[in-house]
Amino acid sequence: MEKTKGELLKEQLFLKAENATTKLSDEELKKAHDFCEPYKKFMDDAKIENEAVVVAIEKLEAKGYKPFESGKKYVPGEKFYYNNRGRALIFGTMGTRPIEQGVKILASHIDSPRLDLKQRPVYEKDELALFKTHYYGGVRKYQWVARALALHGDVYKKDGSVVHVTIGEDENDPVFMVSDLLPHLSKDQNQRTLKDGLKGEEMNVVIGSQMFKDDKVSEKVKLNILNILFEKYGIIEGDFLSAELTMVPAGKSKDVGLDRSLIGAYGHDDRVCAYTSMMAELDYGDEKPEWTSIVVFADKEEVGSDSNTGLHSAFMEYMIADLAAPYGVPVRTVLSHSKCLSADVSAAFDPTFPDVYERNNSSFLNHGVCIVKYTGSGGKSGTNDCYAKFAGDVRRVMDDAGVIWQTGELGKVDQGGGGTVAKFVAALDVDTIDIGVPVMAMHAPMEVVAKTDVYMTYRAFYEFLKADL
Repeated sequence: MEKTKGELLKEQLFLKAENATTKLSDEELKKAHDFCEPYKKFMDDAKIENEAVVVAIEKLEAKGYKPFESGKKYVPGEKFYYNNRGRALIFGTMGTRPIEQGVKILASHIDSPRLDLKQRPVYEKDELALFKTHYYGGVRKYQWVARALALHGDVYKKDGSVVHVTIGEDENDPVFMVSDLLPHLSKDQNQRTLKDGLKGEEMNVVIGSQMFKDDKVSEKVKLNILNILFEKYGIIEGDFLSAELTMVPAGKSKDVGLDRSLIGAYGHDDRVCAYTSMMAELDYGDEKPEWTSIVVFADKEEVGSDSNTGLHSAFMEYMIADLAAPYGVPVRTVLSHSKCLSADVSAAFDPTFPDVYERNNSSFLNHGVCIVKYTGSGGKSGTNDCYAKFAGDVRRVMDDAGVIWQTGELGKVDQGGGGTVAKFVAALDVDTIDIGVPVMAMHAPMEVVAKTDVYMTYRAFYEFLKADL
C-alpha cells in the first residue's frame, strides 16, 4: 500500500528510536555478543584502577605499544603509553596529520564507587575483628550490606616493595561482608530515611572471629588477623597508611536474562567505556592513522576528578605537551584544534522507576550508544554544554557509519544530575561531547548494560577516530 503524505513526512522529519535487537542482522547480533565475552573477562580482572592499568598495559604491549619517551619525536604509526602512578593511563598512536592540527581524544575513567579501607582499619570489638571503611563516590549505602565482598588493592611497604592483594575472588577464597540488623530487631532502624538506613560509620566489614592463642595478650582476634596478613603478605598494621585497599563486590560478570542480552557486573560505570575505547584504539592503531589518537583512562572521576591522577589535574595536558614539543608546537595549539569524546555512561530508563526520568530525553537499553550534549545538575551547574557544531559533526559520523545512537540526559530537571570528565577536557579549549553506554542501576554493586549498546559504543569510538572532522 502506498504511504500517505503524513507517513512520508514523519519518516523524513522524526528522529527514529531504533532497537538494535531488531535493527541488526543475526550476524551483527552475534558480533555484538562475541565482542562482549572478552569484555566480561576484562571486568573480572580489572575491578579497581590499579588492576585496569595493569590489564590494559598487557594488551597494549602485546600490540606493540611502548612506554612514552618525553622528548622523542614520534613518527606516524608509532604507538605509546604513559602510566601515571599505576592509577591512570594514556595511550595512542602517532598519525600522519601534523600535530598542530590537533589530536583525537577518547577520555574515560576507571574508578568506580566502593568501600575504601581507612588508614587504621583493623579493630576488634566484642570478639570480632572488623575493617573500618570510608565509602568512595556516590554509593547507596544500604546496597552494600549482607553481600559477599572482596578485598583488592596495593600495599606500598617501607622497603619500597609493593604487594598486590586480592582476596575473595577465587572460589576457594574467603569473602567479607558488612552486617545489618535482623528484621526482628530493626524497629528503630526502620524509622530512618533510606539514605541513612546504614550510616557511613556503620559500614564495618567483618574479617574474622578466631582468637590468637596467648592468654597474655589482649585483642586476640585482631592479633590473629594481623598475623594472617603478615604471614601471607608481610603486612604490618603501619602499612595500611601507605596502602590503596578497597572492598568491592565479589564474583564474576554474568549474563542477565533468559536471552543473555544483558550483562550484570560491578563497575560498568565507567570501565565499559574504557574497554570499548581501548579496543577502538587497538584496531585504529593498526591502520597507520591520519589523526594522532589519545586514549585516557582517568582516576578519581567519582569524587570530582581531583588528585594528580584525575583529569582536573594537568597530567593529560602535560603529556600532550611533551608529545608536541619535539615538533616545536605549543600544547595550546594542539588542544585548540583537538576533538574529544568524553567516554562515559548514561542513565538507562528503568520502567520500575519511571517517575524520575523524562522519557523523551532518556536513553534506553538496546537503543545504541548514547550522545549527551550537556551534563550537570539543576540549571546545568557544572556542565560541559557541547558546541552545537561539534555535536552535529559527531551525529554525521555516526549516521554515515551506520552506528545506532540515541540521546539522553541524567533524569528529570531538578531531580538530581551529575557530571563527567568532559568539563575538564573542554576547559583546555577542546571540542568535547559525552557519549557512552546506557547503564541501569548505575553505581549499584551490580550494574546492567545491553550487549548491543556495548558493541555500538565500540563502533562509535572507532568511527570517531577514523573520521575526517
